[in-house]
Amino acid sequence: MGRVIRGSRKGKSLIFTAKTRLRKGAVKLRPLDYAERHGYMKGIVKKILHDPGRGAPMAEVHFRNPYKYKLDKERWVAVEGLYTGQFVYCGAKARLEVGNCMPVGKMPEGTVVSMCEEKSSDRGRLARASGCNCMVVGHSDDGKKTRMRLPSGSRKTIPSTCRAIVGIVAGGGRLDKPVLKAGNNHHKYKVKRNCWPRVRGSAMNPVEHPHGGGNHQHVGHPTTMSRDAVPGQKVGLIAARRTGILRGGKKK
Repeated sequence: MGRVIRGSRKGKSLIFTAKTRLRKGAVKLRPLDYAERHGYMKGIVKKILHDPGRGAPMAEVHFRNPYKYKLDKERWVAVEGLYTGQFVYCGAKARLEVGNCMPVGKMPEGTVVSMCEEKSSDRGRLARASGCNCMVVGHSDDGKKTRMRLPSGSRKTIPSTCRAIVGIVAGGGRLDKPVLKAGNNHHKYKVKRNCWPRVRGSAMNPVEHPHGGGNHQHVGHPTTMSRDAVPGQKVGLIAARRTGILRGGKKK
């Protein structure tokens, strides 16, 4: 019997879980209500926060609760140009301005948005990382579907009732600065989770990894692996449809 490989330990062990103690919480849009569907709600940006382990800054937006005497505090991903004290408006009747949240069906083609919903009222799923954005590509003739271009470049059709924040996520260009030394990566992943440094399988012993061992560092067999391989054997290119370098341009 060999050792339990790293990939199998990650599912079970608590030492690989995310470091969440100092995090501020999940970022979400307002829960969709009558006011947003038929009018708008006015909020104020109270704070712009750093969230440990998140590349993008976070904004705390305060709304008056429409049904009770209290404030609703929402955490949003901050878009570029957002500032404390700014009034932001959410809803179908909101204006097309940076920081406002509105349905993508009300936006003209070419609008750059972030924190976009995938399904109506799921409170924001797409384009949430620093510097990311989606673009409204087009609307269907009946006005029920909207075509979006995602940060990856792929296109996706979503319901026109899905909401999004106008503008691109702040903190862009984060990866342009070179890391330069291992210490910088150490601090980066220390607040995220235990996933760095990552030892290559071919650098291990045969007891620790299917790619380990041999008189030189080499795998020694094909790295493609079937989908129904057993845990402990399932490393490498799992259920690969193709391997090798991608040649030629992207197909439109």
